[in-house]
Amino acid sequence: MKTCICELFGIEYPIFQGGMAWVADASLASAVSEAGGLGIIAAANAPVDVVRAEIHKLKEKTDKPFGVNIMMLSPYVDEIARLVVEENVPVVTTGAGLPTKYMPLWLEHGVKVVPVVPSVGIAKMVARAGAAAVIAEGGESGGHIGETNTMALVPQVADAVDIPVIAAGGIGDGRGVAAALMLGAKGVQLGTRFLVAYECTIHENYKKRVLKAKDNDTMTTGKSLGNPVRALKNPFTRAFLKNEQDAGMSLEEKEAFGAGALRRAVKEGDEKNGCFMAGEIAGLVTREQSCKEIITELFTQADALLKEGAAWVK
Repeated sequence: MKTCICELFGIEYPIFQGGMAWVADASLASAVSEAGGLGIIAAANAPVDVVRAEIHKLKEKTDKPFGVNIMMLSPYVDEIARLVVEENVPVVTTGAGLPTKYMPLWLEHGVKVVPVVPSVGIAKMVARAGAAAVIAEGGESGGHIGETNTMALVPQVADAVDIPVIAAGGIGDGRGVAAALMLGAKGVQLGTRFLVAYECTIHENYKKRVLKAKDNDTMTTGKSLGNPVRALKNPFTRAFLKNEQDAGMSLEEKEAFGAGALRRAVKEGDEKNGCFMAGEIAGLVTREQSCKEIITELFTQADALLKEGAAWVK
């Protein structure tokens, strides 16, 4: 299956792997790139030397295109912005803020910029600034999310901008891929499905929780703090929601309670105090596979479904 995304980014399949903080390292990203998608290293809040080391590890594993996800709220964002130029990173995806400050530098050096957008307004803004494409991410996604769901967001963004749209949120199999293309997207980005890839280095407890998840096993916290996050239900998320609603706690105390929770989930598998970020699609993820198996299966299913769809047209 080929779309303009394949030609634009030099990949075999129109699929990006989500830039998940603490999760998307060289191991996962290189495997996705080798399998024909665009693997992405998450810079998150990591210092520049840590990100540089992951880029070097990836380059040792693959010569295929890859990207780096940069969180605009990172305390190291200025250094990371320069690092991707120094390391000739071909693609940058961005989140947690607008990347327009850094886009002239990246575009000058031939870096393709693909911001994650939660709304039509932001999509238009980054398109005017020179984005190569946008990732329209719906509220079904895991981690930090926006308000609008994927099915409503993707077609509105697709109608609003003249650059390709990549759909994210609630996509876990070929049915989701086919639906995204019908909504006007030219490709997809997946995160939760890749959590259970063999090449994903998260703690085994994290993988087991995703594999055991049911359709209603995620919840959103942080809405009242202006920073909504979707994760699997556990003692931490329930306690965070309770604290969030406690008028007697300061904003600083509430934020401090959540500090380090994702790392505890990813690295330690702490099922009580960790934040196991995952999308609503987690209930559809039932087995571990290699990245190659995941991507091949996704597009084999999507291809068959789209061909079968012709039977409905007279």
